[in-house]
Amino acid sequence: MTPVVPRRVIVAAFLVASLSASGALYFHIGETEKKCFIEEIPDETMVIGKYRTQLWDKQTGSFLPATPGLGMHVEIKDPDTKVILSRQYGSDGRFTFTSHTPGEHQICLHSNSTKMALFAGGKLRVHLDIQVGEHTNNYPEIAAKDKLTELQLRVRQLLDQVEQIQKEQNYQRYREERFRMTSESTNQRVLWWSIAQTLILIVTGIWQMRHLKSFFEAKKLV
Repeated sequence: MTPVVPRRVIVAAFLVASLSASGALYFHIGETEKKCFIEEIPDETMVIGKYRTQLWDKQTGSFLPATPGLGMHVEIKDPDTKVILSRQYGSDGRFTFTSHTPGEHQICLHSNSTKMALFAGGKLRVHLDIQVGEHTNNYPEIAAKDKLTELQLRVRQLLDQVEQIQKEQNYQRYREERFRMTSESTNQRVLWWSIAQTLILIVTGIWQMRHLKSFFEAKKLV
């Protein structure tokens, strides 16, 4: 029996077909230097990070293809600054975590350069690829494990994409709610400050009037 995919599921999936929930980049770090990145992640979302390091070779004037013996420490904090992952990896590594709180997650990496004289005072290039949500799924492996046909696998991909869209929408609503609460709190503070300023002006005016009246009475002008 051929599975039927709802039209809205297909449309919603294709709306994000051109969007990438993964980011690949490279950066340079020095000895004991730490690099941190902020990733906005919905709740209950899997994140996979892969990195590869290359050490600068002064003799050849280029980066070495591999850096055996060099390690990277990965630390990840959730929006409440709670450490959810802190681990030492090798020169090439892969780390995974699942978000439980929506918001900005901090991903930090730094090398164990002090343990490697070759790197001391040198430069290291780090290639980093972060995949979020359904992009973390290995669909060929899923197809082989669950014995899915090509059509069934495509349906699975579409459903995963729709689920990710729903998570993103929930996260956007969460951000809007927090922004609204912040705006209301700010407006309330501004209102109370305006009231306080008005009261201060009234009290100051009354005090000045009484002071002037006392002054004129003392001078027998009133």
